[in-house]
Amino acid sequence: MTTDPLSRSGLRPDQVPADFVVDQGFDRYSGADHGTWGRLYRRQHDLLQGRVCEPFFAGLTALGIAADAIPDFREINRVLKAATGWEVVAVPGLVPDRVFFTHLAARRFPAGFWIRRPEEFDYIEEPDIFHDIFGHVPLLMNRSYADFVAAYGAAGLRYADPADLARLARLYWYSVEFGLIETEAGLRIFGAGIASSPGETLYALESAKPNRIRFDPVRVMRTRYKIDDFQQSYFVLPGFEAMPDLAPEPLEQAMVQARALPDLEADAVIAGDRLVTADDRQRRPAA
Repeated sequence: MTTDPLSRSGLRPDQVPADFVVDQGFDRYSGADHGTWGRLYRRQHDLLQGRVCEPFFAGLTALGIAADAIPDFREINRVLKAATGWEVVAVPGLVPDRVFFTHLAARRFPAGFWIRRPEEFDYIEEPDIFHDIFGHVPLLMNRSYADFVAAYGAAGLRYADPADLARLARLYWYSVEFGLIETEAGLRIFGAGIASSPGETLYALESAKPNRIRFDPVRVMRTRYKIDDFQQSYFVLPGFEAMPDLAPEPLEQAMVQARALPDLEADAVIAGDRLVTADDRQRRPAA
């Protein structure tokens, strides 16, 4: 059973700010909290060697995100804002879509400040600080990725129809959360949902079960996804410079095409899909 997000902030419902931003409360973390962070960090950092894209590790290093303690958002923001104009803001849990889009459009990444309890070490229902900071924030040091996430927030503010918002959410899900990327060394992880999960790290790259399909925005916007299991399909970008163009005109052109076609199940393979082969994903050097 998960903790009520408001109880983590110490606020009553009528005290929650409209933007949901609260103080991280860095000094309130216990030794056990820092220990949980360290265990999570070391396990995933080791597992990602040779499996995650290099800009991820570069971002961890530049931001000083390490195993010794839970990161202080104030320290992260000094570096991140200077590099790409982004900053991390603490929120007590998942926020409404409109609030989320508004923060992203303003280059503010809303991150949960709480860390999972020991009994939740291997699985949590709601993203915590480890998922949000370890998984998402390092790549906000990459200009192309950072610009895409901000453009996604702006795009979310332009659409109101639930079906269009669902299509837009799929672009985020299959890239920022569960994206794979081609590198000179082979296929690598960049999605935070994979990078923060030991099980999905191995499954996404090494299992024969999921589809791995070249990223096409219209194809992605048509594809449903699962939130309670490993993904049945992953979409592969050829590089960060190929992040989808979410400016109003090109996005609306893609949206028009997606609206005219039926949605697809998460495990679907259709004519025109370009599948990534075993050779593409197995060119992994020794750690």
